[in-house]
Amino acid sequence: MTVFRRRVDIIAHHANGMDEVRAALEDDFHHFRVWVRHHEGEVTAIGGEALRYPYSLCPQACGRLQQLLGMKLDRIAHSVTRQTDASHQCTHLFDLAGLAIAAAARGTHQRRYEINIGRRIDNRTRAILIRDGNEDLTWEVNGTMIEGPSPYSGINLREGMARWALKALSEEAAEAALLLRRCTLISMGRAYNLDEQVHASSTARCYSQQPERAEQALRMKGSTLDFSHQQLELCAQDQAWLRQRL
Repeated sequence: MTVFRRRVDIIAHHANGMDEVRAALEDDFHHFRVWVRHHEGEVTAIGGEALRYPYSLCPQACGRLQQLLGMKLDRIAHSVTRQTDASHQCTHLFDLAGLAIAAAARGTHQRRYEINIGRRIDNRTRAILIRDGNEDLTWEVNGTMIEGPSPYSGINLREGMARWALKALSEEAAEAALLLRRCTLISMGRAYNLDEQVHASSTARCYSQQPERAEQALRMKGSTLDFSHQQLELCAQDQAWLRQRL
């Protein structure tokens, strides 16, 4: 059975009076890295790297992460959206930066998220999030609606979920729920031959999809992989970088 999979690995380092968090993300469509240095509760340096991406202009969005310089560390990953406009960032680099900054704020030394979204049958799927080896979230999803379990029942993934999660859930539960939401939505791309696209759509949802550059953001054909039966390969090539000493 075809399964959409994503892994996020986060590791914090402290050496020579310097604090840095490194984070890597890989799924069927994307492979990115982000590093964040911080001092006295503030982001002092940040950078990103695009290793596999859907459109030719996606790597340019790495530079947009500089808009997070000077941000106060915040335990809520979604707080990066208050610092700058997410629609002018690479969605996945930006999410990863938020996770890294939240890890720094909490003093989290290491974290791994593993997300599995099953093949849709009659528009239904099961979405699972595993955090540090423990299955934390399992949703039964119909289209964009979570059917269960409580307290997620009746929540629409596309309508106000972030606002609801940040108000109703603990900070780490909200982080997990919003990560699982992201993956559940983008997993729908598995139903299409994305390589039939010539360039990004002009939706204004992310850096490459802004109207002024969408036609120049050419589709990276062959960039979609299938990790249904190869989940151990996710982020495998990031492990040395993640653990590299400062």
